[in-house]
Amino acid sequence: MAASSFAGPGLAKPMIQHLTQDLDLSQDTLIRVLDLAAQVKRTPQRFTQALAGRCLSLLFEKPSLRTRVTFELAIKQLGGDAVTSVGPVGEREPVKDVARNLDRWTQAIVARVFSQDTVNDLAKWSHVPVINALSDLYHPCQALADVQTIKERFGRWEGLKLAFVGDGNNVAHSLMLTAGRLGIHVAVATPQGYEPKAQVVSTASRLGRISLTNDPLEAVDGAHVVYTDVWASMGHEGEKDARMQAFPPYRVDEALMSKARPDAIFMHCLPAKRGEETTDAVMESARSALSPGRWSRRFSLRRTSSSTVSRRRSNGKS
Repeated sequence: MAASSFAGPGLAKPMIQHLTQDLDLSQDTLIRVLDLAAQVKRTPQRFTQALAGRCLSLLFEKPSLRTRVTFELAIKQLGGDAVTSVGPVGEREPVKDVARNLDRWTQAIVARVFSQDTVNDLAKWSHVPVINALSDLYHPCQALADVQTIKERFGRWEGLKLAFVGDGNNVAHSLMLTAGRLGIHVAVATPQGYEPKAQVVSTASRLGRISLTNDPLEAVDGAHVVYTDVWASMGHEGEKDARMQAFPPYRVDEALMSKARPDAIFMHCLPAKRGEETTDAVMESARSALSPGRWSRRFSLRRTSSSTVSRRRSNGKS
C-alpha cells in the first residue's frame, strides 16, 4: 500500500494503482495478487507487520457483515488499522472533498457504495489507492476471494467451468472478468431481461470463455462450480415482486446441483435468502463452500486473506 502523498499546485497526480473494477488489475498483476494471497494464507506470521503504520478509510453506504469485518481484520492482521464511516458518500459535501480529506489522513480508501460513479469519483480525486468493496456494477474483491477458493479446491483454474445461476448482477460481472481471464469457462444463466450488461459480456468474452443462456440446466451441466446470489440485491427492492415471479426456475436446489459434476462445489457471495435463490439443504451440504463440512472450513476460516491481498495490495458480498 503506497504511502499517502500530496500533490501541490501545478504538480501532476502520481500514478496510483486503484481497484475500482476488475480490469484495473492487469493479467500479470492479477496472477501476482493471487500468488501473494496464497503466500499470506500459508504463512500469515510472515506478514504481521507488512502494513505497520498504515490505515484504511472504510466507507460504507450499504449494510455489511463480511465486507466490513474482513477488511478491518485484514489490515489489523497485517499490522495496520482502519477507520470506518457509515452513511451516504457525497451527501454532506462533494465526493472530491471526501477523497481529498481521506487521502491526507489514510493510505487507502475502501468504498462499498450503491453507484459505480461514486467509486470512480473517489479514484479521480484521491492520491491514495481506492478499492471497490462493492458497487452496482462490480464486486472485484469478492471475485478474487472466489477464484482463490476455486484453485484451493481444484488445484487449477484452466479448464474448469463455473455456472452462475440467477441475476446478471455485479457479482456475475466480476466473475466473468476475473475468472474468465484465468481460463475458467463462465456460464451465466438468467431469466430473460436479467442478463449481465452487454458491454461487460463483450469485454469479458474477448478475454476468456463466456457463455450466456436462459436455461439453468444448460449452464450447470458439467460445471465444477455452481454459484448464485440473491434475486433482488440492495437497491432493487422495488423490483422484488417481478423478480419473485421470474426467478424460481433458477433456484439452486439439490436437483439442479445433481446436473453438475460429482465433485462440483456450491458457492454464494452471501447474504443468502434460503428458500429463494438456493435451499438450506444445498447451503448446508458437504458440497457447499459455505458449510462447516468436509473441506470448506479450511478455506472459509481465512477468507480474509484472499480478499486481503486484493485490498491490501495497496489492496458478497455482505
